[in-house]
Amino acid sequence: MLAIKNIDVSYGDVQVIWDLSFEVRQGEVLALVGANGAGKSTTLKTISGILRPKRGEILFENQPIHTVEPFRLIEMGIAHVPEARRLFVEMTVEENLDMGSLKGEARKDRAATKEIVFNLFPRLRERQYQLTGTLSGGEQQMVAIARGLMAKPKLLMLDEPSLGLAPILVREIFNVINRIRQEGMTILIVEQNVKQTLAAADRAYVLENGRSILEGSGTELSNNPHVQAAYLGV
Repeated sequence: MLAIKNIDVSYGDVQVIWDLSFEVRQGEVLALVGANGAGKSTTLKTISGILRPKRGEILFENQPIHTVEPFRLIEMGIAHVPEARRLFVEMTVEENLDMGSLKGEARKDRAATKEIVFNLFPRLRERQYQLTGTLSGGEQQMVAIARGLMAKPKLLMLDEPSLGLAPILVREIFNVINRIRQEGMTILIVEQNVKQTLAAADRAYVLENGRSILEGSGTELSNNPHVQAAYLGV
């Protein structure tokens, strides 16, 4: 579905991604894991068109997208749930969800998709008329993921969905990710919570200093001595 081929990415004169290649297959959960500063979020921003690769290419359903405007990517079926949520805090939960469904089929199917989202996140149904800025951090993360789903994406990209959440809320978010996957959604997730992420992922790549150093199934990487020593405290 998505193929990243030998991309280099820089912020100005500072290169942060080096010759990165990986693929995301239809219907899987693929994880990019690694320490803070490894280049994970930069990779998602590059796929989303916020950044442009200096070298290499990105293909989505065999179409090059590394020169496509970000709003066109949403229409093509890519939704990016960014780190730190980026919600409209002075708007209600429902208004935030509606902002995720402004284009084409997503707009036409807004009511039906909203019902699906509320079934995934019952708490949001209870708070749909509440200002988003008054919600807890965990509830706001639910709104961010739900807003991404409102676009009816083919590929959902999640950037640090568990960041700053209490352990019980982290489990809840990963339970929802598993349910979304069971419905056939393809998910690319970036996370520092390596243990939870590898447990949820079909496959994963380990990034260090802007380079992919390991790849394999979630189980394989969980049992890898380097991953255990560097990220799992074993």
